[in-house]
Amino acid sequence: MLVSLAEYAALHGRSPDTLRRLAEKGAFSTAKKIGRNWVVDKTEPYPVRKRVNKNTLNVLSLFSGCGGLDLGFEGGFDVIANAINFKVHPDWNEVITGENGWRNLPKTRFNTVFANDIRPDAQTAWRKYFGKRGTACSVYHLGSIVDLVKMHKDGEEIFPADIDVVTGGFPCQDFSVAGKRKGFNSDKCHNGNHIDEDTPSIESRGQLYMWMREVIALTEPKIFIAENVKGLANLADVKATIENDFRSIGGNGYVVVDARVLHAADYGVPQSRERVIFIGFKRSALTVKALTRLTSESLCPVYDPYPPKTHSYTADGAKLLPPTNLSQAFVGLEEPHLASDPAQQKYSKAKYMGKHCQGQTEIRLHDIGPTIRSEHHGNIEFRRLSGENGGKLIDELESGLEERRLSIRECARIQTFPDVYEFIIPANGKAKGVSASDAYKIIGNAVPPLLGYHIAKRLEKNWELYFGG
Repeated sequence: MLVSLAEYAALHGRSPDTLRRLAEKGAFSTAKKIGRNWVVDKTEPYPVRKRVNKNTLNVLSLFSGCGGLDLGFEGGFDVIANAINFKVHPDWNEVITGENGWRNLPKTRFNTVFANDIRPDAQTAWRKYFGKRGTACSVYHLGSIVDLVKMHKDGEEIFPADIDVVTGGFPCQDFSVAGKRKGFNSDKCHNGNHIDEDTPSIESRGQLYMWMREVIALTEPKIFIAENVKGLANLADVKATIENDFRSIGGNGYVVVDARVLHAADYGVPQSRERVIFIGFKRSALTVKALTRLTSESLCPVYDPYPPKTHSYTADGAKLLPPTNLSQAFVGLEEPHLASDPAQQKYSKAKYMGKHCQGQTEIRLHDIGPTIRSEHHGNIEFRRLSGENGGKLIDELESGLEERRLSIRECARIQTFPDVYEFIIPANGKAKGVSASDAYKIIGNAVPPLLGYHIAKRLEKNWELYFGG
């Protein structure tokens, strides 16, 4: 019995667009085109591709920025020793001891095969770093997700096949407590420009998660991870709306566990940074037992996809380490006038503007750092303030060190980017460079790589538990 591709897709929990592309490639023996529509025999088995390397899990990254979450998912980068808790993660026994109190986190099974953002400076920084790791420049696609989805639906092969994981920190400015909190009613377009009267509301910056939803429907990953600011969880019914929209992909095709707010300092990141994380599982790919556990009223701890806390910033526990502080994070950094690293040499020269303004505070070396903000307009927090402006680092001031704001590298350290990640890059031909102002923005936009690593390792550890051998 011949049925439409839409009907066949509903039977198998798949995307009609995916089936159309498979039909065009001859993947169905019974498929044929009648007029402009495809039909296929209802009894034909769904064509399953065989993976060449079952050990590698392919990641499609959206709203990638400079790659904080991408780096976290791939692993293989340095962090300070205090950031790793072997009591909680005794299985992280492959961590290599480095110099000056640093440790190298081992690679994971995840491999980024597609990345995307609208910022040319983020693309430059991403390609510079990941290129050294052997990733082709063509992996990073510059442009709006809206345009890419439309191109893919028009028949251009934009998104690769065999995707295991889709990640994306969809734009957060419209949900942040630091902004106007317009939420879904953003006045910005998907490409960063202001909305005009002809722009459909679904293409606003506040609704770009719906285009991430489109990519998930097109690529059908086993898991997706979406990230945003904590403020989203407190904005009317936004959290529940997004969860329900993600669940409805492919006609209730995804199990979406309750989104959770994670504090980065609970995972060894020396920073006050809270993010809401959405995690969804492809229903048809889960084992029967995993599906039962993930949809039960009380989530079984063994199947919980969120990583366990390792540091005691918001929790207590005998196994937890004290939060990583800035004194530990800044180990080995020289003052800008002595440094050879361009990212340590550069810092905002904005003067002290009074306590009534944001970013006019001095960091506390024996505490976690402030939230590294993207939109700070130069008023990033101070590494040290002068005595007349309320500075507390008396020893440093008396030794002759001057009032200054946090450097680019210090912000990157607070975000847990390794020092080999370059953030000051001169323009090269058509490729945009990365200035100090650009660097502050793309660092502030990023997910801390160490937080991303914790999420990735939890999912890697539970992969067979969720999907079988």
